[in-house]
Amino acid sequence: MIYKKDKLTIEGFDVSFLGKKYKTPIYCYSLKKIKDNIENLKRNFKKIDPLICYAVKANSNLNILKEIKKQNLGADVVSLGELMKALKAGIKPKKIVFSGVGKTEAEIEYAISKNILLINAESKSEILEIEKIAKIKKKNVDIGIRLNPNTDAKTLNQISTGKKENKFGVNQKIFLQLIDYLKKSKYLNLKCLSVHIGSQILSHKPYQSMLKVIDKILKKTNHKFEYIDLGGGMGIDYNHNNSKIDLKKYYKDIEKFLKKNNYKIIFEPGRSIVGNSAILITKIIYIKQGYKKDFVILDAAMNDLMRPALYGANHKIIPTKKVRNNKNKNYEFVGPICESTDTFSTVRKYQKLNEKDFLVICDVGAYGTSLASNYNVRPKPIEILIKGSKIQIISKRQKISELM
Repeated sequence: MIYKKDKLTIEGFDVSFLGKKYKTPIYCYSLKKIKDNIENLKRNFKKIDPLICYAVKANSNLNILKEIKKQNLGADVVSLGELMKALKAGIKPKKIVFSGVGKTEAEIEYAISKNILLINAESKSEILEIEKIAKIKKKNVDIGIRLNPNTDAKTLNQISTGKKENKFGVNQKIFLQLIDYLKKSKYLNLKCLSVHIGSQILSHKPYQSMLKVIDKILKKTNHKFEYIDLGGGMGIDYNHNNSKIDLKKYYKDIEKFLKKNNYKIIFEPGRSIVGNSAILITKIIYIKQGYKKDFVILDAAMNDLMRPALYGANHKIIPTKKVRNNKNKNYEFVGPICESTDTFSTVRKYQKLNEKDFLVICDVGAYGTSLASNYNVRPKPIEILIKGSKIQIISKRQKISELM
């Protein structure tokens, strides 16, 4: 996004014009940004040629999945619905990994019937369930085991997944026991060691620690894995202060690891592909005078963008019209929902705003629409995708009548 004559534009389109044409709130995506993010990942890890499986939970819009598929990516899914969407988008089954701690019998049966690349199991009970279904279907099934490496990703507690107190994966002792069990299985092929330590990680060092743990445990096994699934979690620069993970350093850590261990690497990025590709265009309903700040009441709410209410996540909010030499207002940007947590951010020394102005909430491409709800019986917003000089509506605004 850039300002042209003090008017905010995205891929050449005036954001205020988009707000007037499509009515707010609007999720607006840039296809160019998605492609650039994918290319950046591929370029930084080119020498190890990983299988990149996009984490569908970050954004499951079918049209976005189709565009990601065109870039030859696979998919990481965590539910039957996500698996079905990935397949509908044309992603090849042998590029799909099924993760998650609570796969149901129906989900496992469907995954086996579609011959996906891997089911990454997270407990002995799950392995027994997969084995039971494989036996009934008389099929050999390729699986992975998710290891909990007890590695602190130095991120928000709510999105940490690799510490021993988290529900994900199994500890080293159980991991080794499961390898011994699977050696005797007639129906399950153990192909992968899987890990995922958290989300919105901005340093390569937690990954460095994770790789050391994996290296140690591999030495304790005499099992030959085909894949090492390193998960995702690469963060983006929400604060716009150039704080982002150094992918070159992460690549060097993996390269060092692979000198001792010859495996195919799998990545499961979500946020780093779509996170900064979208904005949420919103309109000011009212400006309400407060004690030490004014409340800017928006037509976008926590049902449209849950991250700030869910775990205090910060998203930059910028005006669509820049007013120079007028930054003297203290504002709290809030939604209209009847919850105190329906607030986006508090900003000091902001430019003066007026009712009916358009604003932009930045970097909402990941965990925006995928976490959206109909709380307060509010319709979900429209989604549009900018493709060069064209705009495609990729999800229509819900109608109130649909919610009745």
